Amino acid sequence: MGRHHAPPSAGPPQAAPPPAETPASPGAAAEPAKGGRGANLLRSGAMMALGTLASRITGFLRTAVLGAALGTAALGDAYNTANTIPVIVYDLLLGGILTSVVVPLIVRAKERDPQYGVRFEQRLFTLAVLGLAMMTAVAVLLGPIFIDYIYGRDFTGDKRDLAVLFTQLFAVQIFFLGLSAFGGAILNTRNRFAAPMWAPVLNNIVICCTGVAFILVVTGTVTPESITGGQVAILAGGTIGGIALQTLALWPSLRGSGFRWRPRLDFQRGELGQILGMAGWSLLYLVLTQTGFAVTTSLLNSAGEQAPGHGYSPYSYAYQLFQLPYAIIGVTVITALLPRMSAHAAEGRTALVRDDFSAGMRLASVIILPAAALMVVLGPEIIAVALEHGNIDHQAGLVIAHIMQVFAVALVPFAIYQLTLRVFYAHGDTRTPAFIAVATVATNVALAFTAYHVLEAEQVAIGIAAGFAVANTVGLLVSWTVLRRKLGGMDGRRIAGAHLKLLVAIWPLIGFAYAVQAIVDAWLGPGFAPALLSLIVGSAGGGILYVVFARLLRVAEVQTMLSTVSRRLPGRG
Repeated sequence: MGRHHAPPSAGPPQAAPPPAETPASPGAAAEPAKGGRGANLLRSGAMMALGTLASRITGFLRTAVLGAALGTAALGDAYNTANTIPVIVYDLLLGGILTSVVVPLIVRAKERDPQYGVRFEQRLFTLAVLGLAMMTAVAVLLGPIFIDYIYGRDFTGDKRDLAVLFTQLFAVQIFFLGLSAFGGAILNTRNRFAAPMWAPVLNNIVICCTGVAFILVVTGTVTPESITGGQVAILAGGTIGGIALQTLALWPSLRGSGFRWRPRLDFQRGELGQILGMAGWSLLYLVLTQTGFAVTTSLLNSAGEQAPGHGYSPYSYAYQLFQLPYAIIGVTVITALLPRMSAHAAEGRTALVRDDFSAGMRLASVIILPAAALMVVLGPEIIAVALEHGNIDHQAGLVIAHIMQVFAVALVPFAIYQLTLRVFYAHGDTRTPAFIAVATVATNVALAFTAYHVLEAEQVAIGIAAGFAVANTVGLLVSWTVLRRKLGGMDGRRIAGAHLKLLVAIWPLIGFAYAVQAIVDAWLGPGFAPALLSLIVGSAGGGILYVVFARLLRVAEVQTMLSTVSRRLPGRG
């Protein structure tokens, strides 16, 4: 990541903020993009997408190294459950507020008056720092409760004690997670997207080194009963150090963007009410979604106690790999769209918000749809290459692969559902997503309980993944119906036409990948080398066929993507 040179600090602006009723300046928002909206999205997000790709590739390696070091049994369950809790607590109390509230509020404050926007930004950041410090301290104290009563109710003995210890140590991550997310939100409002996408690379590298160090210092299989204090220190120090480094890496870019933090809590009349009004609904949304997650985690850990190797850890690894395509392209598109949609929504330009959503959805699907197809067909090969090392053998890898294949079915509805939520957030509407979450979470929890009580313990994780797919489809259908009325339409004809063409174009990819898989399996049998060969040939050949057929079907978004990429090749304009 290149270092940005910060301008000299001018100190906090002294002009009084405009009164609360001051309307936005008509010309304050960015002008609508000229030319193709999809091309503009790709151009503005190229560096961001590259950073996201690097982040997800290293994240892929991180998952592989941790899987090899910890496995999918007791040690892996204790570590993965404890390491998920800080993210849950942070998301529950602040993360959703940052993503759904901070960006639109800062954009609108700067629309009213740039100097007022800077001061408002300072006040928000100060509030976040104080809140994060309090949340972290409380989470450390509540570590035993998180394990004993919520996420690891079936953990006993040394496994329970290790999970509690990890939970209390990992709680420190809440502070750094919040600072990192808030810094990223500020950079996004300043149209600086690269640094937040590149910073996680450092975190992933640190975790990879931590996993390798752990493998080098242990002999044999490590269990909660046999793990030493030094080995715990390696895992905890590396895990916390990685997120701390990720946070520090954002500051050069923040300074380069002109951001200077001056602690202040002099909130103006109506500001806290506006923040709390939006944050309250976000909190309800997150309480609902995290309640659903707590239920599924508890059920998965219970299934893992009955059938070791079939609990939370394989589900967690499968989910991380399932999210890669969405994280690479979906998050990139959403991050680039939210400030733009927020500006258009603030001006009341509903047609432009609808166009932004349509362009983002069609562009994301160009990558996400074939990625989902490849995951379904080549799931065992993906896991064999990525995770079947160290403490994860072929049978454990197949468990993860089958869960991931079911998750892949959810990839497209999950990505589009997340994008529809950002349309509500761009309008400052956090209430509607909270109500939609009621239907989504109720579906997820009901299907998770059904899977747990109906299926064998070895199949529970697959059933819960299927419930996740159904729940996100329900969320998409409900949010689409509401937005259609809110925006006066959803550009449905163009969206449906593009997706029908993409669905036709992926069948040659599916057929080719399946044929390669069958031939290599019959010729060479299972193993790392055959899996890698199937993955490379099946993905590359299938991908080429997909692009060829998409162009023959005149899928405009594919042509836009190819043109944008080709212009960035060396020697091209």
